[in-house]
Amino acid sequence: MVAITAMPASPMPSLDEERAVVARLQRGDRAAFAQLYAWFGLRLYRILVGRIVPPEAAEDVLKDTFRTAMEKIGQFTDHGRSIFHWLRRIAVNKAIDVQRKRQRERAGNDRLFVQPEVITSQAPATPDRGLQMEDTRSEVELSLSRLNPRYAQVLRLRLIEERSREEIAALLDISVGNLDVLFHRACKAFRKEYPP
Repeated sequence: MVAITAMPASPMPSLDEERAVVARLQRGDRAAFAQLYAWFGLRLYRILVGRIVPPEAAEDVLKDTFRTAMEKIGQFTDHGRSIFHWLRRIAVNKAIDVQRKRQRERAGNDRLFVQPEVITSQAPATPDRGLQMEDTRSEVELSLSRLNPRYAQVLRLRLIEERSREEIAALLDISVGNLDVLFHRACKAFRKEYPP
C-alpha cells in the first residue's frame, strides 16, 4: 500500500466506474483494490486524522479499514450510492474502537493514582458524539458533491448558512416562488444521495 501522505488527491469516480471496480473485486480481482484505495484512501485518512491523534494511528486504522473491506467485499451490496459510505462506516467504527481502547488504558493508568471513591463518582466518557457529528458532516458534504451544483448551492445557502428565502432568491436572481420550487427539487435529489 502506498503511504497515504504521499498520495495525491484523486477525483471522485462516477458510480458506474465504482461499480465496475467493485464487480472486479467481488470476482476476485485483487488488483482492482489499488484503484479503490487511490479513490478513497486519502479522503478516509482526512476523516480519521481529525479524530485520532497521532496521524500514525490514523494510518493504522486506514490500513485496517481496507484490510476489512478486502475481506468483506463479497458482502458489499450496491444500494445505488458510493461504496465510500460503506468504507467510511468501517473506518469510523474502527476509529471508535481505537478511542475506546485508549480511554480504557488511560482509565486503568489513572486508577493507580486516584482514590477509589473518586473513580466511582465520575461519569463515563463518551467520545462517540463528536465522531458521529463529524461522520454526519462528511456524509452531507459527500452527498452534496454528487448533486447538481445549483441544487447543492441552494441547500448550502438555506440549510447550512441559514439565509432567508428572500436573500437567496436575490442572490440567485430568481423569484421566491422559483426558489421554493428549486429548493423542493434540491431536497428531493439530496434524499436520494444521502444515506438512509
